[in-house]
Amino acid sequence: MASVKVAVRVRPFNERELSMDCKCIIHMQDNKTSIVNQHQTLSHMTPKEFVYDASYWSFDHTDSHYVSQLDVYQDLGKMTLDSAFDGYNACVCAYGQTGSGKSFSMMGLADSDQLQGLIPRISKNLFCTINSGQCQQTTYRCEVSYLEIYNEKVRDLLRSKDKGLSENLKVREHPKTGVYVQDLSQHTVVNYDDVDELLTRGNHNRTVASTQMNEASSRSHAIFTVKFCQAKMVDNFPSETISKINLVDLAGSERADSTGATGIRLKEGGNINKSLLTFINVISTLADMSGEQTKKQYVPYRDSVLTWLLKDSLGGNSKTVILAAISPADVNYAETMSTLRYANRAKNIINKPTVNEDPNVKLIRELRAEVGRLKLLLESSGISAERALLQVQSEERLVEEIGVGERRLNDLTNEWKYQKDSEKEVTYVKSGEKEEKFTKI
Repeated sequence: MASVKVAVRVRPFNERELSMDCKCIIHMQDNKTSIVNQHQTLSHMTPKEFVYDASYWSFDHTDSHYVSQLDVYQDLGKMTLDSAFDGYNACVCAYGQTGSGKSFSMMGLADSDQLQGLIPRISKNLFCTINSGQCQQTTYRCEVSYLEIYNEKVRDLLRSKDKGLSENLKVREHPKTGVYVQDLSQHTVVNYDDVDELLTRGNHNRTVASTQMNEASSRSHAIFTVKFCQAKMVDNFPSETISKINLVDLAGSERADSTGATGIRLKEGGNINKSLLTFINVISTLADMSGEQTKKQYVPYRDSVLTWLLKDSLGGNSKTVILAAISPADVNYAETMSTLRYANRAKNIINKPTVNEDPNVKLIRELRAEVGRLKLLLESSGISAERALLQVQSEERLVEEIGVGERRLNDLTNEWKYQKDSEKEVTYVKSGEKEEKFTKI
């Protein structure tokens, strides 16, 4: 079991806040974040303190404690990538008020390497690790997908418009594989340039609009998913893990009077707030269920498409990070306080991540263990003379069972090898320092 890791990041003042002569109400020291209500009287102006797994001070770039995009990746992104290589599912989710810096932390600026966010950095370092030669004799396969949830409807951001970009995709749930989006396109990538091209296309198709709070406000929740498969032979024994990395850039919560939203923008804001309210309710319920003596409760995953898609990440088989982005300005005290409180609740969520082993490989491993156990029984001695006849009969049965098990083990192993050698998608094969690409003929 593993607790959800929660980090908080504060951004600098934006132009709107500078023009309003706002005051900074956020202070950070180590992993502690405190907030002050400037509208209280001096005698009651007591800071409220919260302790998280990490607090990132990105308010002033001249400060010695300033946390850059690279620093955030080194702390959160690298941990997420390591989990994927270990065979676990992983998720990074950015949450906060509109204009608080979520998209900057997740995506960054495409035209600046130093200001790249977590999504491009994780993708780039994924292939850097593959190409480094650290994992020799290993076959890799990477697929990506990119979707947005706009007005509670799912859209594929990587489809061309003539092939149905605006089509509302259905969300399904399989009893074994879990929640998935029907007909969502999966794109095989063999290097970071392929990922960068898909990210550019998806970001171009994403729904954004200008509000009084944010000139480029995301009007939808976006989920970029990397499906990462590793296959290799260890002592002539197959090993295969499949990891899924969900990188989530949520739309920001907003108030109509602050954003000046009307018409379509007002409807969008209402749907955003509705899904985020469900997101908060799910977090609260899961946090309440984390206590040892707490009875199981109904978790309202299906009340929103967002929480339904993030079901595994929020309360299941995943190593999850929630990055809460906050504004430092006193005019946003209420929204910032709300973000800090719910981020504090999320710390109590306990997930149960497990290594995602291929079912056939797991069966082969179990068969091999069973054959080994039967051989040990056959080789054991010390049975009394009175049971000599039974021993002979037992040994005959064991020999027969071992023969059946070994034949099935060899068949499954050969079938798995043939499947890996016949992958339809382009994959990487690491052989020393030499790289080759192969496709099915």
